[in-house]
Amino acid sequence: MRNSAYEKMAGPLKAGLLAGSILLLTACGITAPRSSEGYADLESLGMFDTDRTMALSIGPTLLRFAAFVVDEDEPGTAAMLRDLDGVRIRIYEIDGDAERVAARAKEMSMHLRADGWQPVMLVQEDGEQVHMLMRSDGDRIQGLTLITTDYEEAVVINLMGHLDPANFSEVMGALDVDAPEVEVATLE
Repeated sequence: MRNSAYEKMAGPLKAGLLAGSILLLTACGITAPRSSEGYADLESLGMFDTDRTMALSIGPTLLRFAAFVVDEDEPGTAAMLRDLDGVRIRIYEIDGDAERVAARAKEMSMHLRADGWQPVMLVQEDGEQVHMLMRSDGDRIQGLTLITTDYEEAVVINLMGHLDPANFSEVMGALDVDAPEVEVATLE
């Protein structure tokens, strides 16, 4: 009798502990915070057409730690990591209708626009598309979201925090990405 009462409580107890652990991890900054102004409310790209191969959510605690351990020769990278509240990355393998996934990516971009995000870049060529959107409050960038698809893969990246474009060139250089230098114009 005692064993069956324990078994009846074990399921709900485990579920409660799991839910409590998730809340605790979210509250202590391990995962990207939904409360950030730069948080992008992103839908799915379609569970029947894609297979998610990676999902990563990093919050401010891990980002501050990364900023602490970054090489002191890269102060721009450390500054950018300190300014971020969160990073979310999702990578999908397209194993269904690539055109339907591309249409969903376009819908996702339109949804973000309706939610106050401004388009920064749109590239559509040869079956590939790239949507870059940002959310700002005047002169400060609060969030940056990149949605890209081709026939084989889709990637969604959401950066949250106070992003300084002046740090982008140094970060791209540190990551060995061949990109043009970002110039920041100031209004006087």
